[in-house]
Amino acid sequence: MASAPGPAAVPPSAALPASMTAIEIREPGPPQVLRPVERPLPQLQAGEVLVRVVAAGVNRPDVLQRKGNYPPPPGASDIPGLEVSGEVVAVSAEVREPRLGEQVCALVAGGGYAQYVNVPAVQCLPLPPGVTLEEAAAVPETFFTVWMNVFERARLRRGETLLVHGGSSGIGTTAIMLGKASAAQVIVTAGSAAKCSACRELGADLAINYHETDFVAATLRATDGRGANVILDMVGGDYLARNAAAAASDGRIALIATQGGIKSELDLRQLMSKRLTISACTLRPQTVEVKGRLALALRQKVWPLFSSHRLRPLIHARFPLGEAANAHRLMESSSHIGKIVLLA
Repeated sequence: MASAPGPAAVPPSAALPASMTAIEIREPGPPQVLRPVERPLPQLQAGEVLVRVVAAGVNRPDVLQRKGNYPPPPGASDIPGLEVSGEVVAVSAEVREPRLGEQVCALVAGGGYAQYVNVPAVQCLPLPPGVTLEEAAAVPETFFTVWMNVFERARLRRGETLLVHGGSSGIGTTAIMLGKASAAQVIVTAGSAAKCSACRELGADLAINYHETDFVAATLRATDGRGANVILDMVGGDYLARNAAAAASDGRIALIATQGGIKSELDLRQLMSKRLTISACTLRPQTVEVKGRLALALRQKVWPLFSSHRLRPLIHARFPLGEAANAHRLMESSSHIGKIVLLA
């Protein structure tokens, strides 16, 4: 990111305020440390646009940041929030797309819980066909993550089996829809009968209640003993060894979070005998260039699927921006199915 602001164009009919409401993390702690404050509008850097936020997605990394366990990458805003939708109200001089006045959804490295946020232009996408401005805030973080890890890194192919842990989460519901759109067999794990039912309604071929059934045995039964070709894991911990047991020969395990712990013990002989590949990746620290490439891939290969209604954002709840603490309480309860958004 450039160190000095670049020239910006602002439509004369939409003079911008000097300050905005944003949600600040007062100190690491429980949801109540989130508080509305007044902040100056972000200053545009070269290659960026300024977006007037209509809605912002709430994601598990926001909770980790609030607790002090996931600091923003260097140069990113300390304001939480990794995805937004809204209107472009200013652009730096060299930006040709998106244009002033366009409605976009965007991936950001921070700053989403605010009325305005600056975004690298290449990380902006037009609203998916048939998706409202509010719904679009629930798209970028999960679609970027699933596309990068399941399709680019783990190379899911037509006819293969995808096992998704946390099937009712934002990531999970996105993985179900993209997996089925790619003609994969999709198996998910979830923590209740209601969540399993919701996953099946989205298209999952099998939903396993992990409180009642061993997902390894269930996955092997569902695949006639072959196992899953690709496993998307946000749990980590002792799931890694169980994933290896549930994986098919030449299987690929994509680890994207460690909600179940940061340490695991593996029998390396199983990895070698099955020729397994384990990849681990988080989206937020990736460069603007990488995120821009992902945005282009989504626009070309995924956005057209929204037109046929094969994909749709699944929003569980909406909260006003000032009630970010309540949104985090819901997130931490794990009772939601799909995404949570804040309305600015």
